[in-house]
Amino acid sequence: MRGAVMYGKGDVRLEQLPEPTIVEPTDAIVRNAASCVCGSDLWNYRGINETPKPRPFGHEYCGVVEAVGDAVTTVKPGDFVIGSFFSSDGTCPNCRNGFQTYCLNAKPMIGCQAEAVRVPWADGSLVATPEQPSADLIPSLLASSDVMGTGWFAADAARVAPGMTVAVVGDGAVGLCGVIAARQLGAERVIAMSRHAPRQQLALAFGATDIVEERGEEGVAKIKDMTDGIGADAVLECVGTGDAMDQAIASARPGATVGFVGVPHGVTIDGTTLFRSQVGVNGGLAPVRRFLPHLIELVFNGTIDPGRVFDTVMPLDDVAEAYRAMDERRAIKVLLQP
Repeated sequence: MRGAVMYGKGDVRLEQLPEPTIVEPTDAIVRNAASCVCGSDLWNYRGINETPKPRPFGHEYCGVVEAVGDAVTTVKPGDFVIGSFFSSDGTCPNCRNGFQTYCLNAKPMIGCQAEAVRVPWADGSLVATPEQPSADLIPSLLASSDVMGTGWFAADAARVAPGMTVAVVGDGAVGLCGVIAARQLGAERVIAMSRHAPRQQLALAFGATDIVEERGEEGVAKIKDMTDGIGADAVLECVGTGDAMDQAIASARPGATVGFVGVPHGVTIDGTTLFRSQVGVNGGLAPVRRFLPHLIELVFNGTIDPGRVFDTVMPLDDVAEAYRAMDERRAIKVLLQP
């Protein structure tokens, strides 16, 4: 089968890879209907994360179950399924507590930018849709496998509640999905921090009420000015840089929580700052599996349409160009068709 292989900085190649097979009785094989490039993949593509040796890449997927191991009971061949970027057994204490990405037997999903993928712990990882989705739903179901679930966790971790004013730091796919989540959780006002017109327009379409283009101290001052000098009731940090975290904490009112889901690179959080501001910080690897059943329901009933973050669609054969387009910010997020 065809699949993407990351070699290192600026070097992604489409190669012929072995077809995935059932290894453990708890496995499933999923034939992808679509996959995509994630913003976090760019850390490797840009050489910020090292790639010691070439390896299959990608962690977002949705598709049709092709085969299952003898121990799998919750999905069957022919089911259309979505999974998270970590497989999880669904039975350990962390899974039962709703933190499946910290499953005691978790395995990271890799090699999903391919025609098919092996999913360990299929029963605990995969969620089947109520029926075969129409083609127009596939982008939103694919988004649910990571960016929508991650954006939802950012809002959940920030304890977004009805009537709140929420600021979203980051206008990538996760931040944009965070706008959706904040509105769904009842936020009255959602301030999207973005300098890019197409992303601003999408944020507004997703329910943002205000746009702030300023960054750093100027951005913080703008948020304070818009909230009577107090700050936002909750802030979603969806970037992962030190500057973004500093901006998020400074934009929050005393007693607020910053939900952070951006993969940290150069982020340090000073205890004295938190102590004096009385701002809490909560987040980490998003337990997307916890939210998948609800997200699938919202997609199927037309309440949310996170698939709009895919502003570019390319064939899997063009995966190298997909990475370039996202790296150069010519695309918010690229959907790859097998």
